[in-house]
Amino acid sequence: MKYSFKIKTLGVALMAVSILSSCTGDFDEINKDPNSLTEDQLDATLAGPAFASALYAGIHNGSYSSPSGIDDQGTWGIATGILSSTFIHYLNCGYGTERNAFVNGYEGRGWTRFYTVAAPALSNAIKASEGNNEALAILKIWKVFMYNQMVDAYGPIPYTEAGNGKDKVPYDSVEFIYADFFKLLDEANATLTSTSATSVASLAPNDRVYAGSVDKWRIFGNSMRLRLALRISDKDPANAKTQAEAAVAAGVMQTNDQSAFFKASNITPNNLNMIVNSWGYVMTASMESILVGYKDPRLAKWFAPLDANATVKVYRGNPVGGLEDQFGTTKFSAFNNDVLGNGPNNTLSETKNIEIFMASENYLSRAEGALNGWNMGADAKTLYETGIRLSLAQWGITEVADVNAYIAGTTLPTLPNILTLYPTLDLQDIPVKLPVAWSASTADQRTQIAVQKYLAIFPESWEAWADLRRSDAKVIYPVLNTDNPDAGVGKSLMKRIIYTTNEYSSNKEAVDGGVAKLGGPDSGGTRLWWDTK
Repeated sequence: MKYSFKIKTLGVALMAVSILSSCTGDFDEINKDPNSLTEDQLDATLAGPAFASALYAGIHNGSYSSPSGIDDQGTWGIATGILSSTFIHYLNCGYGTERNAFVNGYEGRGWTRFYTVAAPALSNAIKASEGNNEALAILKIWKVFMYNQMVDAYGPIPYTEAGNGKDKVPYDSVEFIYADFFKLLDEANATLTSTSATSVASLAPNDRVYAGSVDKWRIFGNSMRLRLALRISDKDPANAKTQAEAAVAAGVMQTNDQSAFFKASNITPNNLNMIVNSWGYVMTASMESILVGYKDPRLAKWFAPLDANATVKVYRGNPVGGLEDQFGTTKFSAFNNDVLGNGPNNTLSETKNIEIFMASENYLSRAEGALNGWNMGADAKTLYETGIRLSLAQWGITEVADVNAYIAGTTLPTLPNILTLYPTLDLQDIPVKLPVAWSASTADQRTQIAVQKYLAIFPESWEAWADLRRSDAKVIYPVLNTDNPDAGVGKSLMKRIIYTTNEYSSNKEAVDGGVAKLGGPDSGGTRLWWDTK
């Protein structure tokens, strides 16, 4: 693990820090001799730049403009696009992972970039913020967000001792890490609630999410607490109830202006917009079935019809799990280039902000909590419908009649268009069999919440993948074919990402300990601690 956790002389991370903090300013001053920077030189002036790097790398994006060459958009394309986004059918990538296989070492890209860029940058921001309680509170919240995505993807990971400068770094269990998450969020909320400060000056100039706002980071932290409470609700229902009710009482996201986006720029571009169409990612049959069947107004925002000039717009999703070249030259719906692509001038990635955490998710989570008997501040139906309204508004759909018609909609998801060309495909059993309109059955209501959350979180697939595993709601098709014979995989939803080859060669004792804490083989079929169903 020598490559992963040494931060004593962190030239690479601090090089990235200077790039990601801003487009102008003190680049030369910060970047004079990065390889000579050591921990004792991490004073308060580097807290903000380090935080900027942790923010951008923490959402698995890479800067193609970085002169250090430490990362590029390929990290998102692989760690998010080829893995989590493909697993949950947010897109079809055309790689072997669509058949549930781990190929070409792709499982290692996100891990390596996290532990060589994001984690060291966060550690530096924390060291540089010593004595600044408000800054440390915000950094605790971001630590929870960053590490939560990794622990929910891999299972036990290096956490407590990540960045300890040693060659061998032990893995902590998922249960232990989650307990620490709640502790950190509780501490952060206490600090940010009691302070008279409205902004954290040391972080604000470099904070491309909330510009150092104390209140918005506090709300983000409470929203994370609600998210994590639902995650453990099957494993530890009593604690889940306690944590969820505390989060709502303290204040979670309620409006779209509280949603978390990373502000893109020419230095910190939106990797999804750069990649989805240029790499050939397309709409999936699962997404088509839901969006077309529901007459969902987000469909035209997200994806392109086969013929933009046709009177009747037809969309076609590619079934995930097809064999190589199974569909030949068949045309599938690309991502809408004007919204999720790179735009007509190939620069939309510099202005389209990156979705991190949406307010709509909180209402849908509260709706499920209300069904659990938790005090969520309103009834489940009201929370469900409010979550839908916020998600539609996020994508510019605000016409009252259209929004109300969608929420009251009784149409059902439909068979994918590909069946008109390949009628024998195993796609006849439509996964979602419920309308948008609120059902009378509690079991059906849970499924409806899961479907709408799946849509509301789009395109942020790390959380959507975790939520589908936790809820076990039937939202997407099984893959058509599988290349993964491991128990628990087959054609079903992948349960986790396997550990990297480099870990076994350089940190074997520790990774073996991680597998022991995993409680099953290091495969995509082993469920995580909270995934009990």
